Amino acid sequence: MIRLFKHYIPHSVVLLWLVDVALLVSANEISWRVRAGQIGMDAGDFGDRLLPHGAFAAVLVLSMISVGVYGTDALRSMRFAAARLLVAISLGVIALSFVDFLAAGQHFWRSTLAYSMGIAILLLILNRLLLSGILGTSAFRRRVLVLGAGARAQRLRQLGERPESGFVIVGYIAMSEAHPVVEEAIARGAIHNLTRYVENLGVSEVVLALEERRNALPLKDLLRIKTAGVHVNEFSSFLERETGRVDLDTVNPSWLIFSDGFSSGRMISSAAKRLFDIGASALLLTLTAPVIVLFAIIVKIDSKGPAFYRQSRVGLFGQSFNVIKLRSMRTDAEAAGAQWASKDDPRVTRVGKFIRLTRIDELPQAWTVLKGEMSFVGPRPERPEFVADLEEQLPFYAERHMVKPGITGWAQINYPYGASIEDSRNKLEYDLYYAKNYTPFLDLLIILQTLRVVLWHEGAR
Repeated sequence: MIRLFKHYIPHSVVLLWLVDVALLVSANEISWRVRAGQIGMDAGDFGDRLLPHGAFAAVLVLSMISVGVYGTDALRSMRFAAARLLVAISLGVIALSFVDFLAAGQHFWRSTLAYSMGIAILLLILNRLLLSGILGTSAFRRRVLVLGAGARAQRLRQLGERPESGFVIVGYIAMSEAHPVVEEAIARGAIHNLTRYVENLGVSEVVLALEERRNALPLKDLLRIKTAGVHVNEFSSFLERETGRVDLDTVNPSWLIFSDGFSSGRMISSAAKRLFDIGASALLLTLTAPVIVLFAIIVKIDSKGPAFYRQSRVGLFGQSFNVIKLRSMRTDAEAAGAQWASKDDPRVTRVGKFIRLTRIDELPQAWTVLKGEMSFVGPRPERPEFVADLEEQLPFYAERHMVKPGITGWAQINYPYGASIEDSRNKLEYDLYYAKNYTPFLDLLIILQTLRVVLWHEGAR
């Protein structure tokens, strides 16, 4: 994987993205030349069109990221990829048409946009047909040797067997006398020179997956492997990189303390984040005010009670604040006390089902963002009644309150809507990853991919 602004991106995605950019520029150039030939106009020099070509590629790539074209499902299934490519390019062309309208038609002709749309879809699908077979081969995956043969090694095997995995495990070495979970593991005593063994296998990374590390670290072996130029990684760090979450089953306080992350140099990033929150929330409230007012009236007509409701949530550093939403449940929804939302929850009103599905009920939260109690991106704020219980049952739950809560977040776009202790545990792993690796770049990725969640109703309940 490539680490970009503290966030890990698979090599396959980076390669696919680079080829896509080149193909999008090519599609726009081809469409320009076709249209110029049709009207008998000299096409001119390619260099004179680099700016509009770059703008075309940039807008469409952002649109493709937004709808999940570079997600794991899109890389596995051509049908899935083609459907999302069609949506992404359509949205991108609509955006470019609007920009062209504002610029009085100086950069993107409607005819060339139409040609570019068709050519781009064809080229991008062909690109995926060509690269899907190549990227799926082990030759394009990192070769990993696992030191360990227990339950942790078995977890790595399951992770490596996923079609979208960026690594292939070339061997397991049992480092203790315990009965191995991975039966094909080779005993350490059977290997005379581990460093030479690693070199002969062409290993690019060694992962330490010992069940018990106390007095069991093979320091001499690890030192020789490291000095031979092979990357050595620890189990929890490897899982964090490959899954985009912090694994609560194996992580410990010392790992959180000594691993990279939770940088103190966030002053500039935090200031930029706050400026973005102010500008974006003010703009969102201005643009969606008619929608909020309309649905407030509909909610009021549909069921008895107020159109909006306020609810106490836990925010930054554990401080409570009130979140405001359009009401989607009956007024007596919590007559028996606070409880998790459930699938097909009978407390949800008829209008409530629609506004939850489309996320319209979340729009008034922009006011909370404008006030500074929330951010656009961050862990989902939880209710105080649940937080006290979750902090007792889940390790490191309080650490998610070290960043400001958000309307959308890393957990929200990666994990379906959850309403149980187990769901909260899974989402906490993503929240800790965000808190540990936060950068404006990660915020941008989350904001873009939120559109995917809204379009395909992922996680709505």
